Amino acid sequence: MIKFNRRDFIRTSLLGGIVAASIPSHAMNMLAKQTKVTLDINSQVTLATGADRAETAFKALQPFSTAIAQAVGNKRIIVKPNMVTSTIQLSAVHKDTIEGILEFYKSINKLENVVVAESVADGPTMIAYDNYGYIPVAEKYKVKLLSLDETHPQLLYVMDELDLRPKPVRMSSWLTDRNNFVMSVGRMKTHDRVVATLSLKNVVLGAPIKDPGYTWGRDRRQGAESDKAIVHGNGFRGINYNLFALAYHIRPDLAFVDGYEGMEGDGPNNGTPVNHKVCIAGFDWLAVDRVGLELMGVNPANVGYLTFCGDAGMGQYDISKIEIVGEKLTNHIKTYQLSRNLEKQLQWQTPLRERGESLY
Repeated sequence: MIKFNRRDFIRTSLLGGIVAASIPSHAMNMLAKQTKVTLDINSQVTLATGADRAETAFKALQPFSTAIAQAVGNKRIIVKPNMVTSTIQLSAVHKDTIEGILEFYKSINKLENVVVAESVADGPTMIAYDNYGYIPVAEKYKVKLLSLDETHPQLLYVMDELDLRPKPVRMSSWLTDRNNFVMSVGRMKTHDRVVATLSLKNVVLGAPIKDPGYTWGRDRRQGAESDKAIVHGNGFRGINYNLFALAYHIRPDLAFVDGYEGMEGDGPNNGTPVNHKVCIAGFDWLAVDRVGLELMGVNPANVGYLTFCGDAGMGQYDISKIEIVGEKLTNHIKTYQLSRNLEKQLQWQTPLRERGESLY
């Protein structure tokens, strides 16, 4: 069972008092049962490289073949790719990576359970599937492409740092339902709000749903809204805390990060490509994201939401206790250029007020 050191956590995040508002009481009661810590054992993360996207993706998953087949059982598999927009290929998981993943599920006789599901930020998800070439791949493997905006919503609560009040947010029940097997297929990218985005953020920010007819820009249907902005919490403290708090409800059962071609600079949309040719995977999503940071040359202490998750024992965040299967980690580290606003992003590390300062 997890034991929280409340004093240490508050000292780290300075936002610990919001937890009761953002996590319903029934979820808190089930917390110890739902969340397993891996601090006492080595978490395994595969690291694969190659000259072909699909083959590299397949290779990263293959060491876990038996374990994945057992974990899936008869569950619905939700393959959740990373697509921020419907028009920038570098911001989205490439179709060849998805093909390698579907070929893997075919190899373990689980393909009939697979649904590819996403909710892009800027408009209809089916347009993104079409633009990025997913439709022929889905037809080839006879899997369904789904917009998470069409699924039944579950109401959760997040924090807004402007008033520290809980805000309701509609989240796709397909990603909150623990009876589904959720596979996050993130892309290795720098980020202009949280330094880096990997597997956890991919599922958490894909879960807020949009109304039909919502698009960025002037052609939005009157009254159509998106709940994605709510999760950003109106600031760098808010988004880091919300990603942490929502991880109790939405997290990958299997984490996969596509670093075959990463993004550096002003991600997650406007960065530049990094020819990295790596993929990583594992059941411990926090360990996978930690290895991703190492591969990107990112200081893990600068990524607030993952630091919070590590402090709360959601997985392994100590790189020395993560077992790398496959390629040697040190042979594939590249130093990604970070977003130009990095200094602003690190506001979460500073207190809202000086310790001992009166509230009155």
